[in-house]
Amino acid sequence: MRVLFIGGTGTISTAISKRILEQGGELFLLNRGSRNAALDTKGKPGKLVEIKCDIRTDSVETIIQKIQAAGGGQHFDVAADFIAFTTDHAAKSYAICKDLCRQFFFISSASAYQKPPASYLITESVPLTNPYWEYSRNKIACEELLMAKYRESGFPVTIIRPSHTYDERSVPLGVHGDKGSWQVVKRMSEGKSVIIHGDGTSLDNDA
Repeated sequence: MRVLFIGGTGTISTAISKRILEQGGELFLLNRGSRNAALDTKGKPGKLVEIKCDIRTDSVETIIQKIQAAGGGQHFDVAADFIAFTTDHAAKSYAICKDLCRQFFFISSASAYQKPPASYLITESVPLTNPYWEYSRNKIACEELLMAKYRESGFPVTIIRPSHTYDERSVPLGVHGDKGSWQVVKRMSEGKSVIIHGDGTSLDNDA
């Protein structure tokens, strides 16, 4: 399998990148290369191809040329963008990938679902609206842009809305210390109290 990731070394994507390499895939990473060393390929059957660029400042033409120069001129089975947060980002990713992949994954957010929720059950039919967080509204706008491309030209986009995300560097906590989430984990391991946020809407509020 040939895979193109925009990003690929973040909280969600690092584990996915590692799994692709473990399973023998050919992974092209389009990023600045600052954390690619975390993807140790020693002993793994897959192939890692680093394409170093700045997705925000390099032109679409320059990035496509770099992909082709790295051996990515053929179609990818999958392309995914883990770092698009505005419609400008999503539009650029579309321009890069529209002729290069069989399937495109856009990593959105579960925070895009209706807030406040009308029910504790969240399904695909729940409206997308969040008046409280600009990040969520931007993700919704990205989804709308990409779905418009699907309706106009059949762009093969799949929307993924992760909820709680974590990795070896970070655990999902709403309130943590000034040095990060591991301070809270340390307090838990020592049997100390920790702050849990909530406004009465969480199913675990009384836990």
